[in-house]
Amino acid sequence: MALAGNPFSRRTLMEEYPQLRPDHPTYRWLVLAGVMISTFMAVLDATIVNVALSKLMSSFGVSVDKVEWVLTAYLLVFAVMLPTSGWLADHIGYKRVFLAGLLIFTFSSFLCSLAWNLNALILFRVLQGAGAGILMPVGMAIVTREFPAEKRGLALGFWSMAASASVSLGPAIGGYLIEHYSWHAIFDVNVPVGIAGMSAAAIILREHRAEGSRAFDFVGFVSLAAFLTSLLLALSNGNSAWNTGGWHSAYIRTCFAVSIVSLVVFLIVEFSVEHPLIELGLFKNFNFAWSNVLMFLFGFGMFGSTFLLPIYLQNSLGYTALQAGLVFLPVGLLQMIAAPLAGGFADRSSPKIPTILGVTLMAFTFYQFGSLSLFSEHRQIMLPLYLRGIAMGMVLPPLMTLSISEISNKKMAQASGLMNVVRQLGGSFGVAVFGTLLTRRTIYHSAAYGERIDPQSAMFRQIAVRLQSHALQATGGTVADAAAKAKTQLASFVANQAFVRAVDDVFLAAGAVIIIGVIPVLFLRTHRRASSRARVGPKQAHSAMEQDA
Repeated sequence: MALAGNPFSRRTLMEEYPQLRPDHPTYRWLVLAGVMISTFMAVLDATIVNVALSKLMSSFGVSVDKVEWVLTAYLLVFAVMLPTSGWLADHIGYKRVFLAGLLIFTFSSFLCSLAWNLNALILFRVLQGAGAGILMPVGMAIVTREFPAEKRGLALGFWSMAASASVSLGPAIGGYLIEHYSWHAIFDVNVPVGIAGMSAAAIILREHRAEGSRAFDFVGFVSLAAFLTSLLLALSNGNSAWNTGGWHSAYIRTCFAVSIVSLVVFLIVEFSVEHPLIELGLFKNFNFAWSNVLMFLFGFGMFGSTFLLPIYLQNSLGYTALQAGLVFLPVGLLQMIAAPLAGGFADRSSPKIPTILGVTLMAFTFYQFGSLSLFSEHRQIMLPLYLRGIAMGMVLPPLMTLSISEISNKKMAQASGLMNVVRQLGGSFGVAVFGTLLTRRTIYHSAAYGERIDPQSAMFRQIAVRLQSHALQATGGTVADAAAKAKTQLASFVANQAFVRAVDDVFLAAGAVIIIGVIPVLFLRTHRRASSRARVGPKQAHSAMEQDA
């Protein structure tokens, strides 16, 4: 406990600044601002690294299947820590856990910038994932606890602004830092933001602990960690270059077997122990269960296919890392504008309306991306991204409002953590499935184009002669060398065209998955009863929630 004479103690600051008192109307908005700083940092780190992978490969002298563990290690630990953060917050205290997550994330970011080899960087990224896995659900739970039900949608809309800003600024900031400084800078940028977030949280947040303490479900934690780890290992390595056996290799089969056994053990333990790590009974809540179905489909289609656009821009259209990063800048900005508007509309009317419109608009953007080519203009790429930013802002705040409307405050951290796990699993499944689909469709289109090209045709010979002449003028050499270069250019063009067509197929498949998300939204219940509960006493509202469950 801080000493009363300490001028920086919260008690002293509350006497000088009444806005820090929990009963002051400004307090909850200060809490929201403090949490948004940390959310911005955590999401920024998940997006800023994507543009640095090629630089890391050249710096450490490694291949793609090794450097991808810089991302995979982060995602693995992030997914494992998400459900655990609920117990930590309930047992230790929300403020203490939130500050601990900030400290771990900030310090590990500094260590990442000092990494001397790839293995050290992966180890420090594991620590980063642990910190981020604590920050996201606990931060959301703090925000939802401080705001009443009638203002929760608006608050979550503003909270999502921090995430959307990171999504927009992450690739752009990463590209700028790499081109003008080095890859170390993309981790150093987290340090001042983390220090600012810790300072704000220490001053603003009040401590809250759940009533009573429960034992830690160690078996449930180990089985859950084994399930998520083995499953994500299988999904991320199914198409790796070192895995010559592909999805049928002994390694992949073993990972899937371990994940299945671990899942069975986890389910048995969670339904039998007195204090489970995750209360699967939350899925008995109608809105929460169907919202998670939509969250899985959203993660599968949206986050599972996001990695394709930067690859297409850089490999097919010749964009630099900074240019590819700047393309995503309007997405988060438009989401920041649309999110609070959709959240406010959800508070006043039915949250299903903006959710359905947002899902439909999101699917339409993937339909637009389904016609990309080697000659697509900048406006053809930006227009769907503009619409996507608006769509994301329309979907996420109302969906979060619907999902947690009937969840008690003491279970908020577990509920939000579970939703993030579902979205993370959806994205992981999407990356694996769409990665496999991309490879197979590339092979298919390459074979199809190969059958259509007739080396004996007049058109083929004419193009080959022109390319041969160009090679002679540009590089010199013999006629035979020029002819070989001409054939190589033709083969490269065919391969690039096949890749772009495969990318189009994946985007269309992602759009089909997302549009299916309209179905669970139709089953969600509106919140007229939730609004009425805000006007009755807490005992009546609690009784009504128990009857719904």
